[in-house]
Amino acid sequence: MFANASSVKRHSRNIFLAALLVAIAGCAVTPPDAVNLAALDTWETRNAVLGGIRDWDFKGRIAVKAGDDGFNAKFSWTQRGDEFQATVSGPLGIGTVRIEGDGTDVTLTDKDGVETRLDDAEAELLWRYGWTIPVESLRYWALGIPDPAEPANTELDDENRLQRLEQSDWTVEISRYAEGGGQQMPRILMARNSDTRVRMVIDRWLFFEN
Repeated sequence: MFANASSVKRHSRNIFLAALLVAIAGCAVTPPDAVNLAALDTWETRNAVLGGIRDWDFKGRIAVKAGDDGFNAKFSWTQRGDEFQATVSGPLGIGTVRIEGDGTDVTLTDKDGVETRLDDAEAELLWRYGWTIPVESLRYWALGIPDPAEPANTELDDENRLQRLEQSDWTVEISRYAEGGGQQMPRILMARNSDTRVRMVIDRWLFFEN
């Protein structure tokens, strides 16, 4: 018995699609495998372990309010050693804003792809958009530890996790923790100063081998 023409054509198309998917998969870059964190039993251990993590990502959402203005957006952070990339997507028609730094310089890329070096990231974001985020310290606060470069007052919860932090002119409160990298990591974080209130909800944590 011979297959009809339409059956042969459909079979050939399926083979072509399967081959195409294999080719695409072969060209894709395989991301590094995520790892679990060591146990974070004490505040000292939590500070040491999380302060030593150099490669990690999180994805979530951010809500910023400055005076009568505010917005909600998607928010992601990628940290690779001293280099970071923070992306705020979709607020108030400004499109996607990307902030990158390498431990020395901070660069802003606006929705039109125009890059600007920021000498004072917080002040210049406030001047440009009417809102700001604590760029230099947020990488530590998101992990639930103080920025080691500045003095800080900390309050811990019953499980030796950061609950409240006062640092520079910001107050940080972490109201919820959830699993991330096999340990309890910040899930909901609020940072505020006299000009701006920033609320972050972190949906996913990924940690990688240093």
